[in-house]
Amino acid sequence: MATTLFKLAITAETQTSVQTKPEVKKYFYELDPSDITAGTLTIPATSFVDEQGNAVTDITLVTPDNGYYLLFINGVLQQDSLYTVSANDVVIPNVADDIEEESPIILVVNNFAPTADSVTTVNT
Repeated sequence: MATTLFKLAITAETQTSVQTKPEVKKYFYELDPSDITAGTLTIPATSFVDEQGNAVTDITLVTPDNGYYLLFINGVLQQDSLYTVSANDVVIPNVADDIEEESPIILVVNNFAPTADSVTTVNT
């Protein structure tokens, strides 16, 4: 009888389901000149309203490496380096004098809570 190489017969199938689950918060504010000091605009969290027009007590922070902010001033998206966000306020230094009074300022906070499920079926 000739020598035969025996191999395992295995098949596997994996099905993966991924959900990004974005959580978006939007905060609205109209420029109040009294919030400007030496060219820096500091918007207290309590000066914002949410999408339903309700007063805001604090700003949702982004999850590190899993979220981002968008800041629009008078409808124009601003570069990240032009502002800082904390739970208590939004600070826009050195450009506040260029913003027209009552200009709308919108802060969008987007966090993700992704989930992934995989099922692997192995047949031998």
